Amino acid sequence: MLKILSTPAEWRHINRTNEMKNKIIGFVPTMGALHKGHLSLVERCLKENDITIVSIFVNPTQFNDSMDFSSYPKTLKEDKSLLKKAGISWLFLPAYETLYADDYSYKIIETKLSKKLCGVHRPGHFDGVLTVVMKLLNIIKPTRAYFGEKDYQQYLLIKKMTKAFFIDTEIIPCNTVRESNGLACSSRNNILSPKDKARASEFYHILSKKISKKEIQTQLEKSGFTVDYIENLNNRQLGAVVLNNVRLIDNVTL
Repeated sequence: MLKILSTPAEWRHINRTNEMKNKIIGFVPTMGALHKGHLSLVERCLKENDITIVSIFVNPTQFNDSMDFSSYPKTLKEDKSLLKKAGISWLFLPAYETLYADDYSYKIIETKLSKKLCGVHRPGHFDGVLTVVMKLLNIIKPTRAYFGEKDYQQYLLIKKMTKAFFIDTEIIPCNTVRESNGLACSSRNNILSPKDKARASEFYHILSKKISKKEIQTQLEKSGFTVDYIENLNNRQLGAVVLNNVRLIDNVTL
């Protein structure tokens, strides 16, 4: 049975019960519109922990474009069904007013890595990401939290944040899950037309080629993508592109 909680007080009450005593808690934070990538995080979390809790919250503070926020897919009914089928018992479903009683007066700001790559093209994005993740980790207090490597820059920033603030949660990276055509699973894929979704698979295949960054950018542009960046970081090649107003990110190991 999927039990839904909406406030920190509800989870604190549950977490103090005998049912939770000495249990290892795993946490998967999401923005909903769940797909195979999310479910792979859930599956791993279930295997490695006694208790798994998933959150769904479309975080407005990480959207630098209000149109992007309004168009972000919301599929709560389907999400609940998928979580039930996966065997999840706990879903944290907070409202904006619950997480941001301060109306975002306080925020987490990172001054180095967050200013590169996606941070250049999405000002304020990582401030919102780090702030909401800090809030969620402080509420849930999990032993482990799981993040997909598709959002590699985000994963690094969250891992570094927990270390910097002595947060006692292990941040677990999980492999990118892909569609059969190579396209990285993403909630934003739901916004793509069938034609654009087929074309979007070229992003991964071109990014994976052993050619220069300049050649990769040229090939992507010829395929109809607007390229935000192609950069190397930690022996990975990261890229961000836009296809008909839908922004896609991906990375491959060099």
